[in-house]
Amino acid sequence: MSAKKLARLRRAKRTRAKISELRMNRLCVYRSPRHIYAQIISANGSNVLASASTVEKENKKEATGNINAAGNIGTLIAERAKNKGIERVAFDRAGYAYHGRVKALAEAARKGGLEF
Repeated sequence: MSAKKLARLRRAKRTRAKISELRMNRLCVYRSPRHIYAQIISANGSNVLASASTVEKENKKEATGNINAAGNIGTLIAERAKNKGIERVAFDRAGYAYHGRVKALAEAARKGGLEF
């Protein structure tokens, strides 16, 4: 693996260790150049409670790799979490910088009613 990816995974590991101490559900984000994915994972890490991504058919109508698409996914994941009764999560940015698409997703999820 490249040094850049190893550094990101090292940052992600440190964040996930802290979140596991808190025993909270986590909103995990993964971004690729073309798509963005969000999952709410249970506190023990074994179950995916809610998910949303730009790969889903209804989200593919517009561009999928930009800030607007990330905002739509943030709103969608917040809505799905509220339907499951989840209000508080820990934000796991997976070692990515809190900037651009990751930031847009987080802010949209907060607007949608998730607390983190």
